[in-house]
Amino acid sequence: MVSIAARTRAGAAIGCLIAGFTFLGIGGTAGLLASELKDGNAVQMIAAEHSQGRSGLAKKTRAVDARAAEVGEIVVTLIAGEGTETTSPPARKGDMVVRNRCAATGNEEILVTAKKFAARYEGPLGAGSLPGWKTYRPRGKVMRYMVVPESAGSFRFKAPWGAFMKAHPGDALVQDPKDETDTYRIAAAAFACTYEVVAPAKP
Repeated sequence: MVSIAARTRAGAAIGCLIAGFTFLGIGGTAGLLASELKDGNAVQMIAAEHSQGRSGLAKKTRAVDARAAEVGEIVVTLIAGEGTETTSPPARKGDMVVRNRCAATGNEEILVTAKKFAARYEGPLGAGSLPGWKTYRPRGKVMRYMVVPESAGSFRFKAPWGAFMKAHPGDALVQDPKDETDTYRIAAAAFACTYEVVAPAKP
């Protein structure tokens, strides 16, 4: 099954599609589908920045809403003004749906595996912002990051869960320093909402 909240928002987004598969009212490449973007390699990009001493460090600090995922549930991550960012694999027992508290991005939802959720969040700390959800706090794991430069343009890359993610100039590419394959995109607005910079990336 597809996450009900995501499915509802996806239906609204689909209504905004035109023949060129670009969302109305969105300039540049922000509204393009991942299949229309050039391929990139986020792992190599951040590795290059790190080798030249330009990557930074940041940690997620803003509390989130979370609920247990239903087995087989697929979560479509939607970014306000952009559309689909990525799609999760079917949820397994113990996986959690995490809802970021960031109005600028539409409070996007992501699927987090049971193991990763336990390592990166603590709680529950009380009721969540929505019925059926609870509040959890990030454990503050320090992650390596870089900001996608204008010269890179917009591109797509394979995320750790096997689906494509889109990335645009100004977005952050975030990586677990202990696992370079755990590299993913955080939309610029979401990064500003939910992360605290420990050591800024260099331009």
